[in-house]
Amino acid sequence: MSIQLVQTKEVAMQMMGRIGLMGLGIALAGCLSVGPVFAGDKPAAAPVADGSKLVITSPKDGDKVSDTFEVKYELTKGSVGTHVHAYVDDQYQKGFSGTLKGLSKGTHKVTVTGATKDHDPVTASHSITVDVQ
Repeated sequence: MSIQLVQTKEVAMQMMGRIGLMGLGIALAGCLSVGPVFAGDKPAAAPVADGSKLVITSPKDGDKVSDTFEVKYELTKGSVGTHVHAYVDDQYQKGFSGTLKGLSKGTHKVTVTGATKDHDPVTASHSITVDVQ
């Protein structure tokens, strides 16, 4: 091999190593950043005590249910509460419209929490435990 070819290979290897390290640095910076992970994410606001009240009326705490079931609740809106968010085992159920679908068998905690028009939580919240059969 000629000296020029060896030097070209060495330069190429050094460049690849630098690019790899830069990529790793960018990935780590993204993982360690304190900012939102997705553009639409925002830090959770503290719940607002606005006088809203919320009660899950069905199913009852401890009920046996199928993997898909309707959650009925009564929301008395306070000064800023406008709708609810649902959680299963503390995981947000995006697009909740009254029915929980596809839950695995076993015990699950279902929580319904009041929210403002900006989707910030209000203090009105109710949790039950269900046994999915």
